[in-house]
Amino acid sequence: MKAAREHIVSEEEEDDDVEDESSLAENKGMNFEGDKIAYTKKLNFLPGSSEERVQCYRVLDDDGYPESNMSELVSKEVALKIYSGMVTLNTMDKFFYEAQRQGRLSFYLTSYGEEAINLASAAALNTDDIVLAQYREPGVLLWRGFTVQDFANQCFGNNAGHGKGRQMPIHYGSKNLNYVTLSSPLTTQLPQAVGIAYSLKMDKKDSCVIVFFGDGSASEGDFHAGLNFAAVMDAPVVFFCRNNGWAVSTPVTQQFRSDGIVVKGQAYGIQSIRVDGNDALAVYNVVRSAREIAINEQRPILIEAMTYRVSHHSTSDDSTKYRSVDEIEHWKTMHSPIKRFRKWIERKGWWSNKEESILHVKHAIEEAEKEEMPPLRDMFTDVYDELPSNLMEQETVLRETIQRHPKDFPNNFF
Repeated sequence: MKAAREHIVSEEEEDDDVEDESSLAENKGMNFEGDKIAYTKKLNFLPGSSEERVQCYRVLDDDGYPESNMSELVSKEVALKIYSGMVTLNTMDKFFYEAQRQGRLSFYLTSYGEEAINLASAAALNTDDIVLAQYREPGVLLWRGFTVQDFANQCFGNNAGHGKGRQMPIHYGSKNLNYVTLSSPLTTQLPQAVGIAYSLKMDKKDSCVIVFFGDGSASEGDFHAGLNFAAVMDAPVVFFCRNNGWAVSTPVTQQFRSDGIVVKGQAYGIQSIRVDGNDALAVYNVVRSAREIAINEQRPILIEAMTYRVSHHSTSDDSTKYRSVDEIEHWKTMHSPIKRFRKWIERKGWWSNKEESILHVKHAIEEAEKEEMPPLRDMFTDVYDELPSNLMEQETVLRETIQRHPKDFPNNFF
């Protein structure tokens, strides 16, 4: 009994010491610089993950029925433009993919299954908003006025195309449309987007930046650097993650143990939301709301759009090597964002056969093939105002190489 009493007294005295130390620290203003600290006597580790998954916002179910009163989000004109754009993007992908298989293109990458993310997000933005995309968002450019012919010219690398052949196919860009040219290395665009957003903040612009990336990019260091940079600097940037289940052949289950990407925003103090990426209305409303917050409150937002990559990663990939054909077909037929949105606009009485786009993608491809290739000189221009000596030397060496091996180069290469 005596020993037990001494133990109790010892704990009470220890508690008093902790409280006295806490009070002393508070009186001396010794709160940690990171934040105000609330002390506790209990030894608690935060759980690695919550048992409850973050809920996914959506408006339309798989049959195109609205699950809330948010189905009046868009006008007939906007809805039909979104739908037409999704169909156009899907059709363009089919033709361009086949052109690559025929040897007419060196590379291509489709957006099958992710059409709603492309067009609905684009519809929610302002043309003054700056877009930094990855490689599965050509629909944003399509919405802003980049034509099918523009896409074809870039992919064929001809003299009329953006970049004039100095970048591989699907690396689109347009200064006039505020769409920063794509770069191949994953996630480089996230810190860049934050820097651009901060410049908009400094110039007090009424616009924001949106940056697109995939779930695989969230495993890169630039993802974490970008989010932390944006949070600390209160940059008006919308981070848009397409969680489509696969980083090439690596499934999300082998990428992270957390509840997807959305929970990572909270760790950096960023407001975040998860949305059904196959629901065009939901994507539109989330991006529209995120844009308002980013601009009005001058802060970053993280969006995780849940979707599925129906296509192979690219023309260099065969996804049937690591996932079943039945799985792909299930998502293609049962969860098509185009079919879901089509059902909704049909119920609204907005759609008819007259509204369906009759595309001339084949014609655009043929015209792109007829266009002349850029002259050799263009490989070295548009980087410096005056060509430096090292590039002049490289050009000389290249021309000498071509002259020694004329059969390996087209006649009009010079």
